[in-house]
Parts: sequence; structure tokens; C-alpha cells
Amino acid sequence: MRPRQSILEIFSTFLQFDADRFSGWATDSKLRRSMQRCLDESLPLETDEKFWVLYWYKVWQPQPASLARDHLSAYLQEVCYWAARNTVTSSLSLQYTLSDCFQLAIARVDKILKGFDPLQGFSLKRYASGTFSSLIKELLRQRHEVDICTDWALLRKLSQKRLIESLQNKGLNSETIASYVLAWSCFKTIYVPVQATGTSRLPKPDSATWQAIAELYNTERQSQLMPGAKCSAESLEQWIATCAKAARAYLYPSVTSINIPKAGQTSGELLDDLPDSLQQSLLTEIIAQEEAQSRYAQQTQINQVLVKALAKLDPEAQALIEMYYGQGISQQQIAERLQIKQYTVSRRLSKARELLLGTLAKWSQETLHIACTSDILKNISAVLEGWLQDHYSQPDLLTFME
Repeated sequence: MRPRQSILEIFSTFLQFDADRFSGWATDSKLRRSMQRCLDESLPLETDEKFWVLYWYKVWQPQPASLARDHLSAYLQEVCYWAARNTVTSSLSLQYTLSDCFQLAIARVDKILKGFDPLQGFSLKRYASGTFSSLIKELLRQRHEVDICTDWALLRKLSQKRLIESLQNKGLNSETIASYVLAWSCFKTIYVPVQATGTSRLPKPDSATWQAIAELYNTERQSQLMPGAKCSAESLEQWIATCAKAARAYLYPSVTSINIPKAGQTSGELLDDLPDSLQQSLLTEIIAQEEAQSRYAQQTQINQVLVKALAKLDPEAQALIEMYYGQGISQQQIAERLQIKQYTVSRRLSKARELLLGTLAKWSQETLHIACTSDILKNISAVLEGWLQDHYSQPDLLTFME
């Protein structure tokens, strides 16, 4: 198998088989676009595999049906392949192919994600490797039982817990499930075939048996269920058949690729209908936090630079700035107080601001590597003006920052 070193590929490509052999990787365009957007938004560029595994896992937790599941499924393709391959090569009598085992396991990626706990110190790949192997063996055992069993044998072997899970998986409500479980319990009580017929190929119950099951059900329901109409033998037989179908589908679900074309359409895939709302969730939050921290650090540095520059001004300039910004005195009032012309006050204030602006512009060039074009200088001037107003209106903050 080829190495998948690119973060973009690891989370957006899927394994392909040809005649039960690995043939290559297929890139899913939607996942690739999703991963590319996330990489573009992570500045500086984040290329650590562990980071993206935990990122998609955290996105998946509150949104199990989101694209995060498919990104993690792509990530676990190779681990699942080796688990399936080891199972096939270690069992000489296994009737199922490598691709069968792979598809059975990768379809249960949700089970892997639900059981994974990053706080335990295991990586997702390490946890998935052992879990995939156990899953494949258990699924093959269940599949073997389901394949050789008739519906009636399957229902007699089935536990109540499995039956309830199967009916819940089918989407039935709790009231219907309770009725079906009681019907199944009556079925197991009444239908006790001769053991010589075998435990897997049990025949369908005859009409007299169905009638006896219905009679037992109608008696038991009075104490175990809500009051309701009696159930006929025909209806009860349909219920039992539904239980068998639900159990078979739950124990051995069919695997449908999310990349197959939409029904009745010549273009588009089922994957295109999956929700794409996660893009602005966790990554946006992480980036926002980093940007906030970066802005705070820059503001702190700007404050320190300007405080030092302000201290280097001559006392006259410092007094003018303090009166204008700190005391809120107009230039005309300052001129009257100092007994000088108003334009002289304006010129001295402008010169002091130019000295502070020059210091801030130089710091921006050297620290932020910002070229001081005319537009940039206008922005820096606006930053300076805002800083002066805030600086003199919050003396306590000034003391703290100094």
C-alpha cells in the first residue's frame, strides 16, 4: 500500500478493491474540499496528524452525522484494511473475502468513535486496530448464524436485548416495541419444536401453533400492556415476521457506499447531501481564540512602545498632549491658558503626534513586517489617535501596563 503522507489525502481518500485485492485510493471531492478549507483557515498551516484527528473527533462528538465522521472514516481506512487482512489470512476456513471483512468493519466506524477516549492515552489508530479485529470476528460469527438460520430459528436464539435493539434500529416507537417483544416472548413459549429437526433449520409454525401463540398473547397483554383490541393469529404472525426481518437487518446490515450515484440521477452522489455546517464550528472557534490572543499581545506591545515614545517627548509636548487628550481642553482654550497663538498649539500637537506616529510605524515595519504605504500610515494614525484617547481616559490601565 502506498504511504499517505499528505494531511489532505489522509482525511479525504478511500480504499479501493479490485477482485478482492487492494487497487488504490479514491479521492472524495467533497471531503477534499472540506479538508482544504480547514487547512487554508489554519494559520500558521497546521499539518500535524494528531491535531486533525482530535479536531475531527471533537467536531464529531456533538454532530455524529456530520462530515467529521467521513473524514475519520477516511483516516481509518488503512487500519481497517490491515485488521481485515489479518483476519482473513489467519482463518483457513473463512468463507468471506477480504473486501467483505473490510466493508463489515468500516461500516461500524461509529462504534469505534463512540468507544474511543483520547484521555486514556491511546491514539485513535491504535485503539481502532484492536477494536476492528474484534468487531470483524464478532460480525462474522453473527453473519454465519444469520445466514444458516431460518427466521424461526433466529428468533428462538435471539436475546430480548438484541430484539429490542433491532426494533429500535428499525425506528419503531416504544409502545409498538413492547407489543412485539411480548408477541416474541409468547412465540418462544409456545413454539418448541422437536430437537431432531435441528436448531438452525426450524420450520414455520403451523396454523394451530399461531392460534395458540395469539391466545397466550391476548391473555398476557391484559397485565403487561395498555388495554387494546385482541390480536389475531394472522396479525401476530406478521409481527413475528417483522421481528425476524428487523433482527436480520440489525445483525447483518447491508453496506451502502456514500459515493454511489443518487437514485434516478446521472450526476451527484449521496455524499453531497450530507450536512456541511461544521466548517464554521470548532475550527472557527480555535482561530478566533488564537486571533484574540494575538490581538491582545499586539495591543500590549503597542502600548509599551507608545508609552516609551511619549516619555521621550519634551515636557512642553507632553503637557500639551495631556491637556488636549487627558483634560479634554480645546486648542483655543490651551492657547488662552498658555498665552500663545492657537495655530502654535495646533503645530506643536501635530509635531508630537508625528513623532509618536513615526515610532509606531517603525515598530510595525520591524515587528509586524508591514510596509508603510499611505493607506497603512492612515490606519496607523487612526490606531494612534484611538490609543491616545484611551490612554489618557484610563490612567489606572496606564499604570498597570507600565
